[in-house]
Amino acid sequence: MNNPSPIALNGLARRLVADNILEAELAAKAVAQAKKDKVTLAQHLVNHAIVDARTLALVAAEEFGSPVFDLNALNKDLIPQKLVDEKLIRKHHTLPIARRGNRLFLAVTDPTDLHALDEIKFNTGINTEAVLVEADKLQIAIEKYLNAQEETLGGALGDLDENLDDLDVQAVGDTPAQEDASEADEAPIVKYINKVLLDAIKTGASDIHFEPYEKSYRIRFRTDGVLHEVSRPPVNLAFRMAARLKVMSQMDISERRLPQDGRIKLKVSKTRAIDFRVNTLPTLFGEKIVLRILDPSSAKLGIDALGYEDDQKKLYLDALAQSQGMILVTGPTGSGKTVSLYTGLNILNTSEVNISTAEDPVEINLEGINQVQMNTKVGLTFAEALRSFLRQDPDVIMVGEIRDLETAEIAIKASQTGHLVLSTLHTNSAPETLTRLLNMGVPAFNVATSVSLIIAQRLARRLCTVCKKPATDIPADILTQEGFDEIKIPRAEFQLFHPGPGCEKCNGGYKGRVGVYEVVRITPLIANLIMEGGNSLQIARAAKEAGFNNLRVSALRKVAMGLTSLEEANRVTKD
Repeated sequence: MNNPSPIALNGLARRLVADNILEAELAAKAVAQAKKDKVTLAQHLVNHAIVDARTLALVAAEEFGSPVFDLNALNKDLIPQKLVDEKLIRKHHTLPIARRGNRLFLAVTDPTDLHALDEIKFNTGINTEAVLVEADKLQIAIEKYLNAQEETLGGALGDLDENLDDLDVQAVGDTPAQEDASEADEAPIVKYINKVLLDAIKTGASDIHFEPYEKSYRIRFRTDGVLHEVSRPPVNLAFRMAARLKVMSQMDISERRLPQDGRIKLKVSKTRAIDFRVNTLPTLFGEKIVLRILDPSSAKLGIDALGYEDDQKKLYLDALAQSQGMILVTGPTGSGKTVSLYTGLNILNTSEVNISTAEDPVEINLEGINQVQMNTKVGLTFAEALRSFLRQDPDVIMVGEIRDLETAEIAIKASQTGHLVLSTLHTNSAPETLTRLLNMGVPAFNVATSVSLIIAQRLARRLCTVCKKPATDIPADILTQEGFDEIKIPRAEFQLFHPGPGCEKCNGGYKGRVGVYEVVRITPLIANLIMEGGNSLQIARAAKEAGFNNLRVSALRKVAMGLTSLEEANRVTKD
């Protein structure tokens, strides 16, 4: 009466009973003993000669609808080296036998062991797929593989693991981030988070998204302006991953109801460190965490690397050379405004110039520039910082963003009293920036006399130079329809390309980004239009007549020069 009930059997054990290969009582005992010994059911049955390996594999193949792979036919050169930890191989009695892109094939005796597949996927960051094999052959293959590893590597970790262990991760602050007392138990989480951060840096990502959902958890990178999924760790690790990230960025681990902000500094070498701006957001199924990667080297690229055309670059440099006036950079979030502003500040940053910035947040530390972090909780706003700047004998002032009338009025006053002011606005074009200031309530006279230059910008993905394909299939009438007649480049000189299929050097046919700019100097005619209450369409027409290319024309010029594709130009500039 105390024997396990056959009803409790499932999967392979149930099928063995149904096919009269095992009696229900013996199958139940085998399942219980395998669990006690912490081995798979197939291992137990084969090791104790209860069922031969071949029969077991054929039954499993029929039960799970999976063919049996003969490990004797395996090409040993295909086995991925140093990818799966020895402990996981022994724990789950599995062996990585091949890798195809982002898929890792694992030899198993039970394809329904999702725990094994998920744990190895989590530790490697690669999607896993089960391949059914015979238990006795798998045991021999595992022992040969592990013995070979010990002989050739001397038990050492792989290069990637060494790099990860050497990473010096610390939060920005007076003292290093304090680790939990259970740090030893969290080693896999620590290692995995470090791997994600390092991968993001290597691939040139700008943001990392950690996103919990009801039944899944995903990690996405924003690379070249486009989000793509890179990993799906087990959903039950969501809390531990969030806690690790919050420890690293010196946040309150116990606070899960309110958004928090923090920073992480990741030292990737003795001479290079990358900062991450971290934000948490409570969602329905946990905390979504987004990391913005702040690479200081991006602020020192130099103006020639940003993609300005010669006439646009001259306009920007001429405006920077003025002792007063206002330069406004505009565009949506992620359009490269900060890099354009920092590039200008680096040009101005000399020992003879006093530069102060008010930023929310301070993204990149610039040596020699007085940067102030906004803190609305204590009353330190853009307007308050600007008032203080004016008592600090500044030459150049940078305001992170003009958000309200008070900030706009103080910035304009500063630009009219012998200071060069740089700032940003969230508008779509240069003409709309002027009308936005007017709509805020800034008098037309102040706008017309203080603003000297407006830069509207976008970032378009740059075509991969290795796999891009000539675009010879675009009819002439389509080129006319798209607006190529306005770009002032003869069609005989066009170098049109489509994105390639993707290669090891790129992401889906694109690698990196190129700036697309509309640079408008406030001419006397445009100033008169502002004074007369002209709308953005009238100002745009005047800018075009003055020879300033709008964003659409600038994007098409980049297409004609073979830097980006027409599809990408349409994505970033076409209404």
